[in-house]
Amino acid sequence: KKEFMLYIRNAGDAKAALSAGQHLSFVKECEVYIGKLKANDQLIAAQPIVREGFVISRTEQGWDQRAIDPGKEVQVGYYHIMANDINEAVAIAKENPEFAYVPSASIEVRPIKTREERTDFVYPKG
Repeated sequence: KKEFMLYIRNAGDAKAALSAGQHLSFVKECEVYIGKLKANDQLIAAQPIVREGFVISRTEQGWDQRAIDPGKEVQVGYYHIMANDINEAVAIAKENPEFAYVPSASIEVRPIKTREERTDFVYPKG
């Protein structure tokens, strides 16, 4: 099996439109989804990400730091999973409850590079 990251994105504060009951249902469905991935030995980690934070970049003058705008599309969580190939990783992503509750949801599916081929350096796991 190979490692993949599923980056969950929403437009703005998309879940603000959910009622308290809908939000609780969403959270419970996420718990079921996580439980299924764990039972299938496909989950390494999964966590929501708070919408506040900063984007930093290096400039010729030093550093640029800007606050993340929660009104724009933001990353709201991730799943670090195991799958046989990218097609299976995409299939796993399509089952994510985010799509049932947030029309603007998108998930970026990316393979993880665990080792440098030229130097044989193995990247550490958390």
